Amino acid sequence: MSGNKLIDLFSSYFSFYLSNRKNAETRKIYLCKLDKIVFNVSDDFKATVIILDTSIKNNVTISITHIHIHNSLVVKTIYHAINIPYIKVELFAIRCGLNQASCLANIEHIVVITNSIYVVKKIFDLFIYLYQIQTSAISKEIREFFKRNHHNYLEFWDCSS
Repeated sequence: MSGNKLIDLFSSYFSFYLSNRKNAETRKIYLCKLDKIVFNVSDDFKATVIILDTSIKNNVTISITHIHIHNSLVVKTIYHAINIPYIKVELFAIRCGLNQASCLANIEHIVVITNSIYVVKKIFDLFIYLYQIQTSAISKEIREFFKRNHHNYLEFWDCSS
């Protein structure tokens, strides 16, 4: 059954880039790479950047999603949730961002920049856990994006503070 899983079928279609927050020099190099990838994607009509930021204050979770194509803001969404776990809101924002970006015409390359890379990794987790329903829905969206064109590619970049 493992051959039907997203991570098995499309492992060369996505990648994760994690930052090292402990070493200042390594972090600086990482941020330069991130700047370069965003600049390159901004120059490509077949690429889009999704920027996700989620935070909690006074039991209110706020998630902001920006989707850019060719250096232009296409979609900006803000979600407010009260008494909902942070991870659930983040998964919802990821799903909405990927859904909106993958539906845009001719998009082959999606770059997701998030301050919650550990949540993104749960989408590809093969074990059962509390939020598997949400991650299954996201996996379905990603699977459809990859099936549409064998050139499609998805990158996840960590941008934690």
